Amino acid sequence: MATVSFKDATRVYPGADHPSVDKLNLDIGDGEFMVLVGPSGCGKSTSLRMLAGLEEVNAGSILIGDRDVTDLPPKDRDIAMVFQNYALYPHMTVGDNMGFALKMAGVPKAERQQRVQEAAHLLGLEDFLNRKPKALSGGQRQRVAMGRAIVRSPQVFLMDEPLSNLDAKLRVSTRTQIAALQTRLGVTTVYVTHDQVEAMTMGDRVAVLKDGVLQQCDTPLNLYDSPRNLFVAGFIGSPAMNLMEGDVAEDGIHIGDYVVPVPRDILARAVNEKRLVLGIRPENFALGDGNDGIGIDVAVVEELGADAYVYGTVAGLAEDDKLTAQQITARISSRNPPERGSTIRLRIDPEHVHVFSEADGRRLSDSYAR
Repeated sequence: MATVSFKDATRVYPGADHPSVDKLNLDIGDGEFMVLVGPSGCGKSTSLRMLAGLEEVNAGSILIGDRDVTDLPPKDRDIAMVFQNYALYPHMTVGDNMGFALKMAGVPKAERQQRVQEAAHLLGLEDFLNRKPKALSGGQRQRVAMGRAIVRSPQVFLMDEPLSNLDAKLRVSTRTQIAALQTRLGVTTVYVTHDQVEAMTMGDRVAVLKDGVLQQCDTPLNLYDSPRNLFVAGFIGSPAMNLMEGDVAEDGIHIGDYVVPVPRDILARAVNEKRLVLGIRPENFALGDGNDGIGIDVAVVEELGADAYVYGTVAGLAEDDKLTAQQITARISSRNPPERGSTIRLRIDPEHVHVFSEADGRRLSDSYAR
């Protein structure tokens, strides 16, 4: 096992105007499960491939433990990678696939078989060792690819969207198995995904990237509670955080015909800004009475039993404006949700209001604890 460090690591593809990964600084602890997450093209897979030695590092350095591996070939980095497409040899059995890297490394046959058996036991593959990959399901092939990495006993596991080819139900169960397995093995793991729910449920810490730049790296709960900027706020969480622009008033921010109370010291941090962005999680709304809360024209109601999701827009907008207005999502704990087409008031939990600069997207409000 080992730590991993990116030090101003940069990758610029030939002919590109901007770096795919721009001065990435990230320290990953010994035995930590680190998830890299972000939209397509954000640089997460490129960062992983730089660590694996499959992409050139144009500037900066990468360390595994105390070793600078920036210019080392992949075979000398003591890493094992699990790919999106599994990359299994179709003509080999499961056991031969899992033990192939050991065979190439000259490991004796008896030791090879023992390590394959141990990995197969961990992964529940003991009954499949003599089968070919074509006889396996997608989830079983994914476990074979995991087994091939485990038998090598590397310092670092690298996983590039290994669950993306699985159906939704299998993806949920397999991500639980991977997280539990990593905890048992205690091997430093860097995991890439575009699915923020996957990232939040699996990682010890999550690094959010956008356009090749690290936006924030923190525990899943801290990312959810205290996003550093508008991008992280809108990306982390399902359903996403509601982000509403409003005019600055003396004691708060105007949203429609309602002033959301915001402490004056927070408003003072927005120097010369006349408009700010409020961020409110769907669960931090509650149905209001009279004129208490933001007016919402209800467009859709999803009833889920104990809870209901209400979707709508700020009340009072013209029809043309409603088409372009941001949708507001609220989770209502009620067995009697509002009717579609009605206008309701949504109260806001003042302890859970996020305030962001409209100019540069940075967070202005203080962090809070649950």
